[in-house]
Amino acid sequence: MEGYCVKCKSKKEIKNATETIMKNGRKAMKGSCPTCGTGMFRILGKA
Repeated sequence: MEGYCVKCKSKKEIKNATETIMKNGRKAMKGSCPTCGTGMFRILGKA
């Protein structure tokens, strides 16, 4: 899964990506940047 890293300012593959469900019921991918280690988050479609 690809996401945007705010620190590197580029799109990268999310490392250790896990699918989570937000409070509003939508799915999201959570992980970290392979380069700098900053937390990455990508909102997916509806559950």
